[in-house]
Amino acid sequence: MRPHYMMASAGLALAVGVWAVGWQRVAAQTGAPGPVARYAMDVGTVSGIGGMGGGMGAGMSMMFGGGGGNVQHELNLRLGSSRGPDKGGPKADHFMPPAARLGKSVALETPVPTQGEMGDEQFQRPKGRLLIYWGCGPNAGKGQPVIIDFSRLAKGQVPPGLFSTSIPKDRGPSMANSRTFGRWPARDGKYVKGDSSVLGDHRIVANYAPDISFSLSQDFMAPLNARSHALPDGATSLGWTGISGATGYYAFVMAMKMGQRGDMGDMVWWSSSATQQFGGGLTDWLSPATVTRLIGQKAVMPPTQTSCTVPAEVKASGPDMMMGMLYAYGPQADFSYPPKPANPRAPWHLEWTSTVRYRSMQSWLITSPGGMMGAGAPQGDEREERAPPKKKKGGLFGGVLGGVIP
Repeated sequence: MRPHYMMASAGLALAVGVWAVGWQRVAAQTGAPGPVARYAMDVGTVSGIGGMGGGMGAGMSMMFGGGGGNVQHELNLRLGSSRGPDKGGPKADHFMPPAARLGKSVALETPVPTQGEMGDEQFQRPKGRLLIYWGCGPNAGKGQPVIIDFSRLAKGQVPPGLFSTSIPKDRGPSMANSRTFGRWPARDGKYVKGDSSVLGDHRIVANYAPDISFSLSQDFMAPLNARSHALPDGATSLGWTGISGATGYYAFVMAMKMGQRGDMGDMVWWSSSATQQFGGGLTDWLSPATVTRLIGQKAVMPPTQTSCTVPAEVKASGPDMMMGMLYAYGPQADFSYPPKPANPRAPWHLEWTSTVRYRSMQSWLITSPGGMMGAGAPQGDEREERAPPKKKKGGLFGGVLGGVIP
């Protein structure tokens, strides 16, 4: 694997390690009793390095489809129910509109709990340090960087305040909070295409949950078009074209300094937030309400902002490799059944709720080995359809961070 693709894989593993989500289910927002079934549908657009088969934390749980210009789509489906199957084993299918190009339906698979997959031979004992920077501007602010020693993390010595806590954890369906759980992508070999569409009617039928149906009028978000270039003072300028439906933007950069023997030395993490942010749910789908709150806290950039400067200290600390990631948070659609009673005193016994979230993200190389500037937006006119590559364990950053970041 070439070094810049190893960097991309490293970014995926890092984001997976710190993955968390910030959204609230409909029942919790209304104070109604918990529904029998909850459904979550995450709809994403991926471009750049991620569009070449990478992606972020979502890449570990979502199938990517090919498309022109290295732009792909992603879907993540989750169904949780308080019921067990009517008979036999659990079975659930999501019937989508023909434009989704996924056949008659996709099967939601109930995973079988297994022990950890990573063996000792795939774990690389951490070396070096993690340097954390934040904030847009030509130079890093006071108190930066926060320095984390990997060897201490490996021993379980996690410093307080390391991980972001301003975003609520995922309260959506999962194996942990459901009697019966199903998800897609699964082992059916299907993957969403670059020209797939989610517009139209959707129906979920399961033998452990009531039928769920809703119609979507919002399709996949447009791809991001981000560019970066070096400034004379050593800082890096980031710029992008705003996209329709974006509720806010968030950028981060991962950089690296190689060791004397060519192994990995220091790692660098910079985020566009005005305050220290590392991990948490900023790299996931966020509801418009959560984004609005985070914009007020200056943790997320407003939808009117289309540029940010990465401090010069970031490149100076990680001169050998820099990769940028940009997120555009999108709209959210909520559905539930039965409708809320007109009488506020009447009990509301929900059968199901469903939340559909949108986002668009792009990854690109800022500098590659030798100090070359990486391309900004994805390029290419050819169209192809391809299944995502098989997930590889370990990797440059993955082997290091996989065992130390919860």
